[in-house]
Amino acid sequence: METAYSAAEEAYEAVRVSSRDGASPYLLVCDHASNFIPARFGTLGLENSELSRHIAWDPGALPVIRRMAEVLDATLVESCVSRLVIDCNRSLDAPDLISAVSETTVVPGNENLSEEQRQERIALSWQPFHDTIEEVIAERLVRGMETRLVSVHSFTPVYKGVSRPWHIGIIHDEDDSLAGPMIDALKAVDGMTVGVNEPYSPADRVYFTLERHGRARGLACAMIEIRNDEIRDETGQCKWADLLAGIFAGLEPGMGTKASARLGKSHVAEKVNQKVV
Repeated sequence: METAYSAAEEAYEAVRVSSRDGASPYLLVCDHASNFIPARFGTLGLENSELSRHIAWDPGALPVIRRMAEVLDATLVESCVSRLVIDCNRSLDAPDLISAVSETTVVPGNENLSEEQRQERIALSWQPFHDTIEEVIAERLVRGMETRLVSVHSFTPVYKGVSRPWHIGIIHDEDDSLAGPMIDALKAVDGMTVGVNEPYSPADRVYFTLERHGRARGLACAMIEIRNDEIRDETGQCKWADLLAGIFAGLEPGMGTKASARLGKSHVAEKVNQKVV
């Protein structure tokens, strides 16, 4: 369901929007959807095998969020360029906007960039991604649509030698109007280990996209982090997408019936009560 990096032609989409006219109040965002690197950058000095790792993208996140968007009839905005080129979920002054070291891996192609090279990266990926989110939100507000901004990411089971026990983490700031009910619903699932501002929190600078486009407008926001061994195959991706969509459907006034009908009511109930292993 995901396409691994390959040397591709220079013609590419920097950002993709699906279901732009979706009726759901949820606007879904995937900052790290792709490990694609434009041909002009080669492999940034890395072995091709490195580009399938978490340092290049969030494995499994895209198929999960695409299924969620389909079930909920929600608009989805996804970045189509690897975070190794530039991280769309970082502010322009963040030290890890363009990482010379990602986790513990040195990225030679990101070392000692000139200001011109830095601006090139911003223009080819970061700016189009954020401009597109701005446009989509503006269109929704003009139509008077309620908008709740949700991003989906994945995280590694082990980071710098430290194991991470959470199946899923919900990241939020002082406004937990959306995150709170999500956390409660997830904690009610048998066998679920839920991280609250784990494995990251807004203090780790990972909340940038939601802060820029959601919190700045007073929109309800939440960031979802799923441990990537849970969503490495289609079975896991569908299980988590349906679980989350079922929870979201229950939080949508007047829309729960429509989303539940897409999944089948018994299927939603089964997913919400399914033990996570």
